[in-house]
Amino acid sequence: MNYEDILYDETNGVATITINRPDRYNAFRGQTCMELLDAFNRAGWNKDIGVIVFTGAGEKAFCTGGDQGAHEGQYDGRGLIGLPVEELQRTIREVPKPVIARVNGFAIGGGHVLHVICDLSIASETAVFGQVGPKVGSVDPGFGTAYLARVVGEKRAREIWYLCRKYSAQQALDWGLVNAVVPPEQLDEEVQKWCEEILEKSPTALTIAKRSFNADSDNIAGIGALGMQALSLYYDTDESKEGVNAFKEKRKPDFRKFYK
Repeated sequence: MNYEDILYDETNGVATITINRPDRYNAFRGQTCMELLDAFNRAGWNKDIGVIVFTGAGEKAFCTGGDQGAHEGQYDGRGLIGLPVEELQRTIREVPKPVIARVNGFAIGGGHVLHVICDLSIASETAVFGQVGPKVGSVDPGFGTAYLARVVGEKRAREIWYLCRKYSAQQALDWGLVNAVVPPEQLDEEVQKWCEEILEKSPTALTIAKRSFNADSDNIAGIGALGMQALSLYYDTDESKEGVNAFKEKRKPDFRKFYK
């Protein structure tokens, strides 16, 4: 596959996958997800690769979720909602290599979900975390909710989704959302250090460990499949469309006008 929305690099046993849409704060569209699927499978099943680093281009954003400019009731790709996001989430979990999220800026919405399901997250002090789904007529009813609760606990996860606040890198560290926080100029050095430590370990043992961790929460994929089916119906409602329209028009949405 020729990549248009992402960058791919393999160096010294590390595959780096970068969403390359900085002008859109590294929001993903259908094509982005397809390219990410190809890249994760390419790196994940290459025996010369021992660890995968996932990040976003530029300094402003890791990923800010689905591109609202490509969302007209459905997104612009395949899948129940026009985005193969379920498949992408499962692939990140299923590839037999540790995946490190290099969080260099905003990790918001669907981008927040992607960093959460990575095996490890290393953040710049300038990183910002949070959800926006209910503010724009959307939600991630699977790993974005149920798995998040396993990471930070039910009360914190519900706060993140119900209030849609933004959280600092230090707050994310305190809650267990990330593994480490460093100054932005030290982010690459810190990520490289973690990669080098992982590369020293038995790849088979790491794969077994990853699969063992996943086995405890793989049932969430079924919750997500049910939720995405409901989400595809919700996207066709005026209530959901109000969120998209308000975002594009840069105004506050009035969801209750359409809530019947």
